[in-house]
Formats: sequence, C-alpha cells, structure tokens
Amino acid sequence: MADIPDPLGTTPELDRLVRRARLDDTVVGLYVFGSAARDGMVTRYSDVDVCVVLSEPSGDWATVHSPAIDVVARTLDDLRDVPADPGDWWDRYACTQVRILLDRTDGALATALHAQATLSDAEVHRALETYLDGYVNFAYRSLKSHRDGRTFEAKLDAVESVAWALPVVFALHHRVRPYNKYLRWELARRPLTDGWIDGATLIDLVGQLVDGGDPAAQRALFGCIEPAARRAGFGPTIDAWGHELALFR
Repeated sequence: MADIPDPLGTTPELDRLVRRARLDDTVVGLYVFGSAARDGMVTRYSDVDVCVVLSEPSGDWATVHSPAIDVVARTLDDLRDVPADPGDWWDRYACTQVRILLDRTDGALATALHAQATLSDAEVHRALETYLDGYVNFAYRSLKSHRDGRTFEAKLDAVESVAWALPVVFALHHRVRPYNKYLRWELARRPLTDGWIDGATLIDLVGQLVDGGDPAAQRALFGCIEPAARRAGFGPTIDAWGHELALFR
C-alpha cells in the first residue's frame, strides 16, 4: 500500500476526502484528474476532480458534484475494462494525466490507467476504421461547398471535419484524442513525435478550419494525414473516394 502525499496544495474538501478514503478498506485507490492534475490549467473557477477507486461497488461512495470538488466512484475492474467501440472512449482522456493520492493495488491502478490512456495496435486500427472515412467525408464536403460558392456550408463541414480528424491524428500516434479544452496543453507538453505533423502545424490548421473553413488548410491537413494513414494500412479507405480525391490535390 502507498499513501502518496498530495502534491496539489490541498483544499479542505480534498483533505476530508483523503482522510475518509484512508479509513475505508474498500477504497483501493484515489487520484486527481482534470485541470487540477495539469500544471497551468487551474483557474479561480476550477474545482478538483477526484476518482475514488473501489475494490467492489459500494453504496457508500456516490458521484458528487459541488463547486469545490467533484467525486466519481469506479471499481478497479471498471478501470481495467476498456470499451471495444471507439465511440465509447469519451472518458479515456481523463486517465492520461492524473495525480495518484492513494494506491493499495501494488501498481495495478497505474497499469489500468496507462491502458486507458494509450492505444494498442488493435485499438489504433479500430479508431481509424471508425473515424478516417468520416473525416475524409466531411473534408470533401467542405471542399465541394467551397468550390460551389457555398462558403457558409463549407465552414460548417470544415468544423465537422475537425471532430473526425483529431481522433485520426492522435490514433496514428497511439494516443487518445484530448478534450478540446486540453488540446493545446497536450501538444505543448507531449509533442507529436512521428515526424509527419507537429503540434504547432496541427493547431494552426485546425484554427484556420474552425475560423473560416480555409480550403488550403483542409488540403494541407489531408496532405499530412493521407500518407500516415496509408502507412497504417488504410490506403483502400482513401482510394475508395476515387476521382473525388482530385478536390484534395
């Protein structure tokens, strides 16, 4: 068992929660996530997000939301259970940067969090199956509307395309997509290192797409993603678009 000193600068609410958890043998772990676990993200409006990890479900611990602290309760088995469907991965990013305050699992908690925070080869494949074609679809629609003089519609589809492009980019780096709030924070502290796109370029292109649906930015982002997706074995997904790919060239 390890009781790990709180590195945050505690709050009274967090102190009380930690004391309660240490007195309860059904609690096998306790960790802070969200803004409080990420240097530089806390504001005066921030609360502290805490996960209580239980050995088994217990009615003694329930989800609590308050201005000072939000508490969620999960079992260790629940943390170990990674959903098969990428559409159900919405909470995996919450596991990517945490501060563990209590660990009675001999390292099993850290292992479960790491599995949630990173993508295996099989999960990369499933993510690309889920998101790549949708990304190409919205990017193509954006370029087509821009070609046809429908600038408002082009911008809407460009914005939609970003929501599909980001899971693709991060999956190709074996990482889960950050929440929008943490995108710049993530890229600044954990750079993209595979060489085919860097964080500054990604932020710049996404910004241009969101601001105005810039077709040059759309083609530039596709030009980065396409070869990486082909190297990952997804050339047929792209080639299925046939002559319509001319809009991307």
